[in-house]
Amino acid sequence: MLKRLFIVIGCTSLIGCGAAAVREQQVEADVVPEITLNLPTETACQCSSVAEGEQKDHTFLERGIESLTRGEHIEAVQAFQRYQRLEKTDLAAWETAVAIAFTSTLPNSPFYDAESSRAAYARLKKSYRKDFKAHQSIMVMRDALEMFVAMLDQKAELERANEALAEDLEKREKALKRLRDLTLGAREESL
Repeated sequence: MLKRLFIVIGCTSLIGCGAAAVREQQVEADVVPEITLNLPTETACQCSSVAEGEQKDHTFLERGIESLTRGEHIEAVQAFQRYQRLEKTDLAAWETAVAIAFTSTLPNSPFYDAESSRAAYARLKKSYRKDFKAHQSIMVMRDALEMFVAMLDQKAELERANEALAEDLEKREKALKRLRDLTLGAREESL
């Protein structure tokens, strides 16, 4: 009987504690915190490639980048070329060359030409100047172009190693065949 009394008292105290916790949660739920949003106050694009005080029209460059992301390679190259014709600066020429060389690394592009990309990258690497404040997407394209050329070099190296291994294997197979013929010929003579 005493055991049951302790169980009932224990359950009652647990229920009471639970009710108190629920009341505390309800009080906390009634207090609504103030929400502050960290939204930009300006709506115009401030590209990092435009230095303070400079006014550059990147619309054709950005249109080309957008076309490229949609897989519209011909439209992208045309937009890049328009950008270069309008800007007529060393930076615009370099950015355009990078964008077009990058387009020629894409297998789905009608301009795909791995060796042309390699040659273009070699020229672009030499003509890059530290004072260029190129568009961020162009810098990413340049880095991707660099990796593409490195992969082409690695592929060529692996193909050379594979050819050397194939020649070595062929020589070993010929030597084994001669050794087998000599061994079998010596057995037949001894019988």
